[in-house]
Amino acid sequence: MTMSNPFNEKVIAEFRANQGRVGGQFDGSTLLLLTTTGARTGLERTTPLVYLPDGDRLVVFASNGGAPTSPAWFHNLVKTPHATVEVGPDKYEARVDLVDEAEHDALWARQIERDPAFAGFRTSERVVPVVALTRA
Repeated sequence: MTMSNPFNEKVIAEFRANQGRVGGQFDGSTLLLLTTTGARTGLERTTPLVYLPDGDRLVVFASNGGAPTSPAWFHNLVKTPHATVEVGPDKYEARVDLVDEAEHDALWARQIERDPAFAGFRTSERVVPVVALTRA
């Protein structure tokens, strides 16, 4: 498995060593590990993401820290709409669904309420894609 960068590698190692608990900037956050298949390379990529629990699914936001483009993990999911999710000590295959317009804004508002920093991630002109992950 290929990791994307040293920061993510450190977070992933801490996550796995502590059954999903991570300190630093993620202390107290709901964090998961999302493993996707690279759209161009076909290699597995693991990314730590903050998520919003929503019934039987977990919702993640392709904000890319407010960048004008979506993150690589989102492009990977568009090409191959399944992933492996790790939450705490639990690891499972997930079905991936892009959230439709009808619920997009409500989920975004709930996430901002939980984590006000997300309000600053919507700085570009693009609509941030919202993705629902459901245990397969």
